[in-house]
Amino acid sequence: MIGPTALPLREIAPGVHVAPQLDAVAMAEVARAGFRAVVNNRPDFEHGPDQPTNASVASAAAAAGLAYRFFPVDGRWQTPQQVEDFARMLPELPRPLLLFCRSGARSARLFAAAQALIGRR
Repeated sequence: MIGPTALPLREIAPGVHVAPQLDAVAMAEVARAGFRAVVNNRPDFEHGPDQPTNASVASAAAAAGLAYRFFPVDGRWQTPQQVEDFARMLPELPRPLLLFCRSGARSARLFAAAQALIGRR
């Protein structure tokens, strides 16, 4: 169960939420909210040097006891191979799971595409 949080979360499936860009400081709050895993779908420096880097978020996630994956994809398009790889990765991650990117939209689309692929198997 996800506890109260000031994080801008949106549930897209049972035990799966998306959020806009998170930084290293947010990882402690993510863990306190009850999440067990985080996936960063945003490439480093996508929109400039002020964006938090994967390395800083990964380090903070590890310190907070979270499983963490860096799975950067383009905001406009994910290749069939990326969808396949993401679908293969999803069962490895404990729930509740938090996915994030710039706005949360690409993470939600990638998750939906992976779920559709899993459903066709």
